[in-house]
Amino acid sequence: MTAPDTAPAELDALDRRIVNALQRGLPLVPRPYAEAAAALGIDEATLLGRLQALLARGVLTRFGPLFQIERAGGQFVLCACHAPPEREAAVIAAINAYPEVAHHYARTHRLNLWFVLAVPDAADVPAVLARIAADAGVEILPFPKQREFFVNLFLPV
Repeated sequence: MTAPDTAPAELDALDRRIVNALQRGLPLVPRPYAEAAAALGIDEATLLGRLQALLARGVLTRFGPLFQIERAGGQFVLCACHAPPEREAAVIAAINAYPEVAHHYARTHRLNLWFVLAVPDAADVPAVLARIAADAGVEILPFPKQREFFVNLFLPV
């Protein structure tokens, strides 16, 4: 899924503080939002309301944890295909119909559609990709992770 085309979002000072603080993670405690809110000098309801508003406005397209799925027996796989321009929308719809597809994005070269497959059992990858390829009518090239790098990406706003 791609983010909607919108003008740059206007963020007030509190929204900026929230986005910057939560990029570093949430505390692993019984009430993480309450603790994060306290660190920001606000209450939990305000923090949750602000996050919901940022999601509703499309400022944030996703808010949630990133898991190391391999530790639980699953697998993430980066995949690519060539979606002919006249069928691109249909190919995207077929791929996005699968709950195992985390997200997709377009590129401007022959392999113009990329997506991330997430399965709870690594043994399911070939069968799921075969079904997606058949439904989308394209060849899908999987690029499984060979090595993991921790980037610690932080994008201050």
